[in-house]
Amino acid sequence: MPYLEANEAKFHYLESGDGPVALFVHGFPFDATMWSEQLDGLAALRRCLAIDLRGFGRSGRSPRPVLTMEDHAADLEAFLDKGSVAAAVDLVGMSMGGYVALAFAELYPERIRSIALIDTKSTADSEEAMAGRDATAARLVREGRAGFATDLTDLLVAAEASPWIRARVRTMIESTPTETMVAALEGMKQRPDRTSVLAALPASVTIIVGEEDRLAPLEDAQYMAKSGRGALTVIPGAGHMSPIEQPNAVTAALRTQWLTG
Repeated sequence: MPYLEANEAKFHYLESGDGPVALFVHGFPFDATMWSEQLDGLAALRRCLAIDLRGFGRSGRSPRPVLTMEDHAADLEAFLDKGSVAAAVDLVGMSMGGYVALAFAELYPERIRSIALIDTKSTADSEEAMAGRDATAARLVREGRAGFATDLTDLLVAAEASPWIRARVRTMIESTPTETMVAALEGMKQRPDRTSVLAALPASVTIIVGEEDRLAPLEDAQYMAKSGRGALTVIPGAGHMSPIEQPNAVTAALRTQWLTG
């Protein structure tokens, strides 16, 4: 099981394939295993690396009370450096991972060959969304993960998602430490609008969204595609978890970007 020490932390990651590097960044509150199908399906084109962000998955618990998107972006930079990845990468971020990818694009634009933003948005939280994150953090502290996992799983996936997909999503939620979720909620709440970063990025951009995504819906994806001049792919039969709900379609969209971008 591969680990790499970088930026005063120990990061677990998954790896497949060979060639130019593609770096996959998971959403909240998940881990690198959400990309398993993409790592299998794209190994012939890229050396695919999927990292467990600080505090998530098997990367170990984090003592930080706030995990900002900039913190995670700095970790990705250190991870690439320690892994001797000198060339620019194809960066793939889903949901919170998309926020991290945009922070990375702002801080290290020269490290990006292409960027794929999946079921995410470039705008900052509204006041209502910020209040919702505070309420979620308070609920997690008060009640723990079980009820939260039930409600969030129902919100994340399309109505027709199978019990196995729901179970896979729920397992990742319940495996994430409560303190990590609270720190990440605060970090997401603090993130700025990065639409201008996307618009200025010279790299190839693709936007992917589940047709039934209720958290980062189609209008958010359309706004990013227009602002960043990126190609937009809508995934039928998927909610917010399109890489898990419709993995072949997401894999095909990434393959198209890498072959034609």
